[in-house]
Amino acid sequence: MNREQDLADAFVELADTLVDDFDVIEFLQQLCTRCTQLLAVDAAGVFLAPPDEVPQAVAPCDPVPELADVLTTAAHDGPARECCRTAAPAAPVDLHQCANRWPHFTARARHAGYSCAGALPLRLRSDTLGCLLLLRTVGSPLPAADVRLAQALADAAAIGLIHEQTLRRHRTTTLQLRTALHSRITIEQAKGVLATRLDTTVDDAFELMRAHARRHRRRLTLVAQAIIDQGLIPEAPSPTSTDHPAAPA
Repeated sequence: MNREQDLADAFVELADTLVDDFDVIEFLQQLCTRCTQLLAVDAAGVFLAPPDEVPQAVAPCDPVPELADVLTTAAHDGPARECCRTAAPAAPVDLHQCANRWPHFTARARHAGYSCAGALPLRLRSDTLGCLLLLRTVGSPLPAADVRLAQALADAAAIGLIHEQTLRRHRTTTLQLRTALHSRITIEQAKGVLATRLDTTVDDAFELMRAHARRHRRRLTLVAQAIIDQGLIPEAPSPTSTDHPAAPA
């Protein structure tokens, strides 16, 4: 019953990314911890791999020195590098048979006491974020059920990360839209105020505002706010003046 509860808790944790204080390092650290709890592995590491860049180990964030050396090498040679490059699993294999396939990684991993290694992609359909590296101190193959579970955990982590990224982009876009809307309202109010004060049209008032913003290299929204709050009256440009581009509203 405890294993079933641990499995349920692990997948809930990997889905719980839509929070204000989300910490991606803590999230991936927990993925590594769950792997060592639920799978027949002795260590796990997560690599993130932006397109066309060398993978970088981001978890565990405080590995023991021997594991840290393995992770450093794995970024350039070994199953993690291969998995990130191909976006396909590098099935866990006995490292005694991989001296030619991954010479540098194999030597470093065996020196650290690991005899079996493999990597599984963190991906959601066509989006691959990196990979999950699995290490064992025994050379026998990782049970097939554990491989499937590890891939399920990696998939769940990828889904959680992509959802968090999507939410962050949505929040940024929403904030930008609200800012633009607020700026537009402020400018419209200032046009009306200035037109009334100068007994002119709103179009002429807007041209005065824009010319003032350009001459002083100020944002149009700030000029509009000064008209409303401080009673600013933009002076008409002289015939010889040269306007500079206004700063963004």
